Amino acid sequence: MSYGNSSVDADRRAGIYTARTLKGEKPADLPVDQATRFELVINLKTARTLGLQIPDKLLALADEGIE
Repeated sequence: MSYGNSSVDADRRAGIYTARTLKGEKPADLPVDQATRFELVINLKTARTLGLQIPDKLLALADEGIE
């Protein structure tokens, strides 16, 4: 199980910063950007292998379940 920033969102923000830099903005002048989208991912196959029971409420909150 992991909870962290969305890699898709982080890649999108990196692309925006790269485009701004390539257009001539100085990197030092760009504002600090913090993650705003977070994901909860649960590896269900590993949980089953370890004999762990994941509560239904937690599964409902998860953004992704890896089989």
